[in-house]
Amino acid sequence: MAVQSSEKSFREVFFQLPSNTIDFFISFVDVFLSAIQRLVGLKGMPYVFVLPNLLVFGIFILFPMLLNFAYAFTGGSEFFLSERPWVGTTNFDQLLTCDNFLDPNTCTQDRFWRSIYGTMGYVLGQVLWMVVISIITALILNRGIRARGFFRSVFFYPVLLSPIVVALIWKWILQENGLLNGIIVSLGYEKLPFLVDAQWARFWVIGISVWAFMGFYTLILLAGLQSIPADLYEAASIDGASEWHSFWSITLPLLMPTLIVVLVLALIRAVQVFDIVFAFTGGGPGTATLYIVQYIYDNGFASPNKLYGIAASASLLMAGTLVVLTLIQLRFRREEV
Repeated sequence: MAVQSSEKSFREVFFQLPSNTIDFFISFVDVFLSAIQRLVGLKGMPYVFVLPNLLVFGIFILFPMLLNFAYAFTGGSEFFLSERPWVGTTNFDQLLTCDNFLDPNTCTQDRFWRSIYGTMGYVLGQVLWMVVISIITALILNRGIRARGFFRSVFFYPVLLSPIVVALIWKWILQENGLLNGIIVSLGYEKLPFLVDAQWARFWVIGISVWAFMGFYTLILLAGLQSIPADLYEAASIDGASEWHSFWSITLPLLMPTLIVVLVLALIRAVQVFDIVFAFTGGGPGTATLYIVQYIYDNGFASPNKLYGIAASASLLMAGTLVVLTLIQLRFRREEV
């Protein structure tokens, strides 16, 4: 009796439904699923349970992808495909037409190439610092330091924050009358143009993204370090090898498969950077922090003249780059296995 009373209380408090309603619902579901099983058979039931996920995938992922292909080969500023004329590869021709590919000013879509070069610079700087700092942090956190569990959680905490929140916090810190400039002025120096100077803006975009995401890659590298047998380090120590020599001869070679995965994941994420930059600088000052996804967003959503075809074409070119990076990752994983 006590168990039934407790169950009834749970239903009333959490489901706010009487017991007979719950029992009726369960009976209805049982009859419904039994009818479906008789219709499709026992072997077909897994597909029935997967069907909702397939519908969600089809509606929100597959259909937009196909629609994006259609927009890439049509022109005009109309939204509905029935009102957009077929232009073939004209959009791609506009993006890829340049007298000198090293000079964006000679390109038909100069902002596209500025975003390409900006993305390349961001990827090189961000991935390099991300990997180096993540390795150093993982090596430190793999040691027997005090409060190791606490520091591991502290370094991972920024990953749990929304990138928009991270960008807004740092924007408040770095703005003209922000916290950092307040500290600089209090020390007797002049304010620094962190958000209006191109070089400073690029530096802080890379620095903030490294700060926000390094915990994720540190965790992966830390798992890789812990998989290395401790006996190897003990044998190297007996042979008189220094810690630096052990790192180059033992740690780095055995960590290389994990490091390659981290490198490819960091590359893919860096190419797709948008949210932090959008909330932090909006692509400015000028085009200093204009990256490829920001360019796609500007043309497809923010521009008064909606250039859906240009945005879709640029997104397909970026998708091709991501496919190449993904294939590289799969190849290295296959070689590792």
